[in-house]
Order: sequence, then structure tokens, then C-alpha cells
Amino acid sequence: MDLNVRGRHVLVTHGDARAAVRVAALLAEGARVTVLAPEAVATIDDLAARGLITWERRDPTNDDVAAAHLVIGPEPPAPHAPREPGERTGTVTLVGGGPGDPGLVTVAGREAIATADVIVTDRLAPQSALAWARPDAEIIDVGKVPGGRATEQGEIDRLLVEHAKAGRDVVRLKGGDPFVFGRGGEELIACLDAGIEALVVPGVTSALAVPAIAGIPVTHRGLSQAVTVVSGHVPPGHRDSTVDWTALARAGSTLVVLMGVRTLAAITEALVSGGLDPATPAAVVADGTLPSQRVVRADVATIAAAAREAGIGAPAVAVIGAVAGLDLTP
Repeated sequence: MDLNVRGRHVLVTHGDARAAVRVAALLAEGARVTVLAPEAVATIDDLAARGLITWERRDPTNDDVAAAHLVIGPEPPAPHAPREPGERTGTVTLVGGGPGDPGLVTVAGREAIATADVIVTDRLAPQSALAWARPDAEIIDVGKVPGGRATEQGEIDRLLVEHAKAGRDVVRLKGGDPFVFGRGGEELIACLDAGIEALVVPGVTSALAVPAIAGIPVTHRGLSQAVTVVSGHVPPGHRDSTVDWTALARAGSTLVVLMGVRTLAAITEALVSGGLDPATPAAVVADGTLPSQRVVRADVATIAAAAREAGIGAPAVAVIGAVAGLDLTP
């Protein structure tokens, strides 16, 4: 095998003739296997009849469901079994928690949360997803409140490395996708530099999901052939800004602005000054995908004032472009 699968839960999704061979190899490596391939059932049944493997049906009253959900192999050892000091080095998994609704966390992300020894989280991660953690898992809140309580990135990096070196499997639970304005790259580098095995579980980015849930497709035939995702954490003209807002004003693409509630007025002024039609549709979506979601619509010249009057606060996503004039909510 090319991966270390001992003690892991592995999905086998293909039901061709090679499925049984792959299952047998995974079992030999100490993995627990779920087969999501009804076509492989006959071969697996044959292996079981010969005593080569054991398996259990998830739903013995429904042959169709049972055929699609086989669990093969022994139960894995308790994930938080006591370890001798220095017995092993743990891992760090960067998990993208999606835009807020825990139902949008990926299957791989949920499994990582459920098996972690330590979970390092912050306010942008879906807090209800922590209910999936083991009762004995250690939860570390590192803040990330805009303009308020927060833990320095260097300290977060140190926590990840420290716990992994102590033999713990660590999940860094983040909002959205770890690599979309999430500093996931910095955390991954810190782990790799320290010799820690690190994995990335991508998440559903709010840049695309939040407009979609509000009925705004970021691309739409006849309206937009491109989308640009921009950080608005600093305004145009700020010494730390690397964005050419004038070029974006003329690009003809949908603009999605993350972390831009505080700077939205300066951003829209720069876009209009750069040549964007003041009547261009715009929208701001706060608390996207959550029951508290709110949507404010206006044109680009007035959207900042409209959002301010509505009391919109972070986290919120701004969409600027012709597609913001659509409302495709059911």
C-alpha cells in the first residue's frame, strides 16, 4: 500500500473486479473498510464464506441498503488510548468547516473531528460541529474576533506543533476552506517545518456558497463569465493592500468580497472611481447558510450605506456585479 492506513477507516467506492483485491490489501494493512459499491458484494460475500474476512450489514432488513453499505474488518482501537511518552508523533489535519451550516461540512471533515484528540477552533468555524468530537477531546478556542479577542498566528502554529509532538492527533477547525483567506498555508508550513505529518481537508468556501444560498449565482450565462474573490480586510490605498481596484472595476467579472464589512464604503468608492457603473447591482449576505442569514440588496453606489443602516456585521459576504441583481431563492 502507498498510504499508512493502519487503524484508519477507508472508503472503497468502486465495485469492479479489483475491489475485493483492494479490500483484502487494506485489511492486511490493519484498516477498517467501508464498501460503497453494490457491485462488489458478491465477491465480498464469497470471501466471507471462505472465512477470509468478516463484515456486518448496516441495515439487515434492506438488501439494497445493505449492499451499498458494508463495514469490513475489526473495530478500530479506541482513538484516545493512553500513549507512552514519545511513542509516536501525532498528526495535524486542517479541516475546512464550510460557511456556517454544519450540514455543509464534508464527510472527511466530520470524521477528522470525531477522531481528534485535540481540536483548535475559532469563531468562524461551525460551533455546532464540535458536538461530533469525542467527550475526552480537548477543545482549544483561539478567538479570531474581528477587532477583538484573538490569538496570534504564531501562537496557533505553536499549539498545533506542540500537541502533535506530544503524540496527539490535532484538528485545526477553520471556517470556509483553509486555503481561501484562512491562513491554512501558514499553518501547513509550520507543521511541515517541524516534521509533523499534516493533512488538508478542503471545505466549502463561503465565497461561493453564501451567494448561492442567497439565490445569487456568481456566474450566469449572459451576465458573468468570471468571478474574482477579494479580501477586503484593508481598504483601497492602504499600505498593506495589493489589490488593483481600478483593474477590477474594468474587469467585467463578478466580485466577491470577503472580510469587507468595515471597508465596504471605501471599496465601492474605489470601484466607481475606477469606472464601474454606479448602478451595478450589489448585495451583502450576513451569517450566510445560518438561520440568522440576512440579505441586503442595492446598487454599488449605495450598498455600503444600505448595509450600515441594516446593521449588518461580520461575517458577511459582498457580491458586486450583474448577478447580484438575480434572486433565485426557491
